Amino acid sequence: MTLAIFLQAEGFDPSMLMLPMLLVVAYFFLIRPQQKRQKQEKQFREEISKGMRIVTTGGIHGKITDLQETTITIESENSRLKIEKGAISKELSLAYQVPKDKEKESKK
Repeated sequence: MTLAIFLQAEGFDPSMLMLPMLLVVAYFFLIRPQQKRQKQEKQFREEISKGMRIVTTGGIHGKITDLQETTITIESENSRLKIEKGAISKELSLAYQVPKDKEKESKK
């Protein structure tokens, strides 16, 4: 109680702590997770290889047939599409792989 009285007497307003605390919370709940996601996406795009099955951001499913520095060619049904690497959303090959733990459980 005496500390609060002392700080108010010195011109310190406890509400002045609200903005820095809000910025810290925003950093840990908004900015930091987004940076982590972007880092994972960049790493994924660097590890792309021929033969991978992917899904684009537009929802097109296909298999990578050719790689260039910034573009890739995918084969989807009976057509080939040339797209930017940034348009890849996720790898489809991993979605179909069953984790080994679940595979063991299903055999029991």
